[in-house]
Amino acid sequence: MLSAFVNVFKIPELRSRILFTLGVIIIIRLGSAIPCPGVNPNVLGEFFRTVVDQQAQGSVVGMLNLFSGGALENCAIFSLSVMPYISASIMMQLLTTVVPTLGKLAREEGGRQKLTQYSRLLTVLLCLFQGYLLSIGFENPESIPLLHGIHGVIEKLGSPLVPEPGWSFRLITMISLTTGTMLLMWLGEQITDKGIGNGVSLIITIGILARLPAGLVQGWSKLISPSSITASSPFLIALLLLFLFGVIATAVAMTQAMRKIPIHYAKQVRGNKIYGGQTSFLPLKVNYSGVMPIIFAQAILLFPSTMIGFLIPNSVVAARIANSLSAGSLYYALSVVLIFFFSYFWVATQFNPVQIADDLKKHGGFIPGIRPGAPTAEFLDYSMTRLTLAGAVFLSILAVLPMVVQNLLGIPAITAQFFGGTSLLIVVGVILDTMRQTETYLLQRNYDGFLKKRKVGKTAGAAIATNAVKERTLVWIYTFIGILVIAGITVSLFKK
Repeated sequence: MLSAFVNVFKIPELRSRILFTLGVIIIIRLGSAIPCPGVNPNVLGEFFRTVVDQQAQGSVVGMLNLFSGGALENCAIFSLSVMPYISASIMMQLLTTVVPTLGKLAREEGGRQKLTQYSRLLTVLLCLFQGYLLSIGFENPESIPLLHGIHGVIEKLGSPLVPEPGWSFRLITMISLTTGTMLLMWLGEQITDKGIGNGVSLIITIGILARLPAGLVQGWSKLISPSSITASSPFLIALLLLFLFGVIATAVAMTQAMRKIPIHYAKQVRGNKIYGGQTSFLPLKVNYSGVMPIIFAQAILLFPSTMIGFLIPNSVVAARIANSLSAGSLYYALSVVLIFFFSYFWVATQFNPVQIADDLKKHGGFIPGIRPGAPTAEFLDYSMTRLTLAGAVFLSILAVLPMVVQNLLGIPAITAQFFGGTSLLIVVGVILDTMRQTETYLLQRNYDGFLKKRKVGKTAGAAIATNAVKERTLVWIYTFIGILVIAGITVSLFKK
């Protein structure tokens, strides 16, 4: 695997793509530190360090700051990140399945380009709307629950969050945030064309990973604080790290898990040649909907609590309802129900077994033991329903896991976010996709990939099997050595 990383820089095209991607990432991180005009970044930064990052339960503003890579903490021009563009793209994708006119446009030549233009226009509108709400919130931070606790920070520092409020500040903030999001969208497209990986997804992943050091520091300081030190603290930290590795490994396995439906193609005689007669498979992913059900569920649950705080800021009953919709047993139950619903909804809108069955029939393909046509569509629908159930159970456990870790260990929300939920799935999926694209370049130039070795000769099968056994053995040996090293470091730190 280490040789694969060395071989990456031996291919000129791949090397230039990686360097271009790294350069764009540097620009993105610089833009995340440039504050918008008219906002005091010291007040907002102190609020996040002393209030938001120390909360035992996650919050809306903490989640937004996580996906923006800390840009919201600085009130930077990239505070909205690319989330408005992703929201607009998801809305257009869902509308193509509901509105017949858009669905017909998507199937026409050049229709996808028009839908992309519509998504960009919708992104501008969403950016202006969200920028206006954010500017209103910055002008009156004590009146909304998103910035609850900032009043004490303002009194402590003795300076307001917005020194000169008014329409001039609102317009400048709206223009700055909208421009920042559109620039990020353009940079993401440049990464996709000239770099490596999916640009927009990679921007979100970099933002999430940028908060990882702060999460580790907050969790470490919480676990080794004098009030939490016990005799089992070193072993607790070691077990926590092992649990984190286990969660990541499970997320990787479930992201790649699929059921391979065998497909046979009938032989066709054309002249003196015989076509077909091949055997292939139809991959049905267990987690077909990806991270979308968790995003939809969190958005639906967070929207009422946020709007209640905006519309009824001083009501005790409204505050209790908003808190129950953002944390607690009711929040857990509603999250699971919504994740199951959106898992099946996404599969129903994106997976068309009738069309797949018709395409197989046209090309002479069939599933062994299943008649072509309607029986094939029913079989695919039945198989996908069972796979979606397993994927929904996995997503439900992964979504609730960070909250369980917070309640059991009392670690901050910024640390618990990396034990599951949306952030972990996004990071795992994007990194796997980037590694696949990189491995494609390596295999085309006859280099070894990250996980598989290429062998040529009569004993290729035996060599591949032997290498697979060696790789598994080395993985277990390195894992065991890593566990011993981590345990030794933690014990030595607590003995000092």
